[in-house]
Amino acid sequence: MSTATRTDTTHRYAETAVQKVSLVVGIVFLLVGLAGFVPGLTTDIENLEFIGHDSDAMLLGLFQVSIFHNIVHLLFGVAGILFARTARGARNYLIVGGVVYLALWLYGLLAMDNMSANFVPFNTADNWLHLFLAVGMIALGLLVGRRSTTRARV
Repeated sequence: MSTATRTDTTHRYAETAVQKVSLVVGIVFLLVGLAGFVPGLTTDIENLEFIGHDSDAMLLGLFQVSIFHNIVHLLFGVAGILFARTARGARNYLIVGGVVYLALWLYGLLAMDNMSANFVPFNTADNWLHLFLAVGMIALGLLVGRRSTTRARV
């Protein structure tokens, strides 16, 4: 009786739970980035600015967006999908991404009162969403990622 070992170096998407989570988060960010350019999903799209707090466009009528903001969501989505190729990459994407969103939440709190420093359109809904994303992504990366890397070692 022989035991088969995997010797190839290819990575398959969604082998572990953390890879699945990273893949889903990446796809959601891609969809959100695209939605920011879709009339109807984004109100006042004719007032969509490239960068800055002057953009009056609102994703789902709630979240203030700009072209730059939407592009960042698209890139963040691509990153989530690419990092989902490995368990370690997926875990790092979730944790580091969560830290980035925590920094954005803090920046949003400080920049909202100082409109000249607010180069990304933030409103109160954006700030709460950034906090939720930060906590959620870090928690998923730590909890789901720990189980996946432990299983991968066995």
